[in-house]
Order: sequence, then structure tokens, then C-alpha cells
Amino acid sequence: MSIINSVLTKIFGSKSEKDMKEIAPILEKIKSVYPSIEKLSNDELRAYTERLKQKIRDAISGDEAEIAELKKAAEAADATMALKEKNFKEVDRLEKEISEKVEACLTEILPEAFAIMKDTARRFKENERIEVTATDFDRELAVTKDFVKIEGDKAIYSHSWLAGGNTVTWEMVHYDVQLIGGVVLHQGKIAEMATGEGKTLVATLPVFLNALSGRGVHVVTVNDYLATRDAQWMGKLYNFLGLSVGVIVNGLDDQARKEAYGADITYGTNNEFGFDYLRDNMKFYATQLVQRGHNFAIVDEVDSILIDEARTPLIISGASDESVGMYRAMDQIVRQLGPEDYT
Repeated sequence: MSIINSVLTKIFGSKSEKDMKEIAPILEKIKSVYPSIEKLSNDELRAYTERLKQKIRDAISGDEAEIAELKKAAEAADATMALKEKNFKEVDRLEKEISEKVEACLTEILPEAFAIMKDTARRFKENERIEVTATDFDRELAVTKDFVKIEGDKAIYSHSWLAGGNTVTWEMVHYDVQLIGGVVLHQGKIAEMATGEGKTLVATLPVFLNALSGRGVHVVTVNDYLATRDAQWMGKLYNFLGLSVGVIVNGLDDQARKEAYGADITYGTNNEFGFDYLRDNMKFYATQLVQRGHNFAIVDEVDSILIDEARTPLIISGASDESVGMYRAMDQIVRQLGPEDYT
């Protein structure tokens, strides 16, 4: 069998070789667009990001408006059951169509988005201070973040900040192999990387790209510390480009969770995401939900989370007056049974 496999590999190539042939043209597009991105001013770089976001919004705005009208008609007081069913079937169809349009847009803008993220990393590595025209978002960040300060109409971003309790100085820029890894992750595949090869940096590429849609990105890590550290460590790059970042850790109340899930990018552990999903399915009203839907996720340590951790199922239960009453009734019956009743 090994001889046959060897012959077939020589004729048709290995799986990795086939994958690389598919990714190579994408890598070349990223590298070809990068010089033009590199020449942009800091303000122009951020404006470019906004144009990419607007391109996606424009592609789906018509469908979103139609969905809003359909839901409004279905929720009207005089709406019949037949109308509700018809409208929500159409909503499902349009939602699927929106997902397809977003995916097409992301595929189109991937080279530009990856080039923007790479050059953002370069700017923070090469400059102690990055000055941009302050936006409302920058001013809000400056209230709680140590890496941005407001000076008049300017926002000053530092290349050093706190992450995981330690001060870090940004020193990383994406290599070609990391750009390849980013493409692989965006395509929904597994990228196997050894410790130290920069998998956390690799994830910034597809995370940024998919966050441009405004539909939310989840980054799943193995513990609260890594979720918090990575959100602080990589989050500054996203914040600089106008994207919000949230973190889901143990101990948050529903309002804090809802705000974190409402961010463009949300970091958290598999247990927190999983239990929030289960708890949401026990809520009575849509307004009580903390999650806002599931669009795109990257799983760190995927072998641990989807294999090792998955052996322990997430189980949740809620109080039920009916079940408690039944337990008490059966308890009384059992207490009245004598030895002869057990034969």
C-alpha cells in the first residue's frame, strides 16, 4: 500500500502541495497590494479599513432592509399565522443569501485586509508613537486603555501596553508563512503550528477580515487568562483599526456578557461560550439573550478543545416546580412502602 501511495503522490502530489497551489495565488495578491498599503498615512490606513467595512454593508443593505420589513409585518397585531410562517421562511432565505454575499465580499477583499493587518503590525513595531486624527472611538478607548492618549484633536497610540499583567512592546510582523496560515484559518481549515511559530499573530488576519462584516467573531481559548491576555495583546491592533474587542470570563453578569458579545471580536473559553449558549436556550424572551448569533470562530488549541475537553459534556439544568412536586409526591409514597412491597 505504501508503494501505491508513493506512486500516487509522485503523480498527483501530496495534499499539502495541492493546498499550497491553491493558496499561492492568494499570497501573491497580498504581497502585490502590500506596497500600496505601506505608503498610506496612518489616517488613510484607518480610512481604508472603513471603506472595506462599507463595501460589505453596501452589498447586504438591501437584503437587511427587506428582512426588517418582513419581520415588522410578521409581528403586526393583525398578522395571520400563515403570513408569519411565510415571512419567516423568506427571512431564512435572505439570511442565507446575506451569508453568501458576505463570504463573497470577504474573499474579494482578503488580500487588502491581510495587507492592512500586516502593515499595522509593522507600524507598531517601527514606531514608539503612532499619531492619528482622534475619533469618538479613540476617545472612548482612552478612558480605559493604557495604550492610547488624546492630545487635542490627535490620538496617540503607544507600541507598549499591558497584556496579561505584563508590559509588552510590540515586535512582530507577519511573515509569508503566517499569511498562509491566515488564509487556511479563514477557509475553515486547521493550521498546525508549533509553539513559538506565532499562531496568535496568525489569528489576527482572519479575525480582522471577518470582523469587518460587523457580524461578530469569536476567538476560543483554553482558559480565562489566555482569553484576557490575547484580547489585550492583539486587541490593540483591532482597536487602532476601529474594531471593538470584548472578553467573556467567569463571573460576569448578563449585562457585561451581552456587551462583550456585542463587540466586533469576542475572546473567551469554550466553557463560557458553551454555557452561555445553553443558558440562552433557557431564556423566555429574546431581549434576555446574551449572545447575538454565531458567524465566525477561531479555536485555539483545537485538539484540546474539540477532542480532550469535548469528552466532558456541558450540562445545565434549571429549577422546575413541577419536577420538584413530583419528587416530593414519590418520596411520600416510597416512605409508606413496607418490606412486602419490595418483593
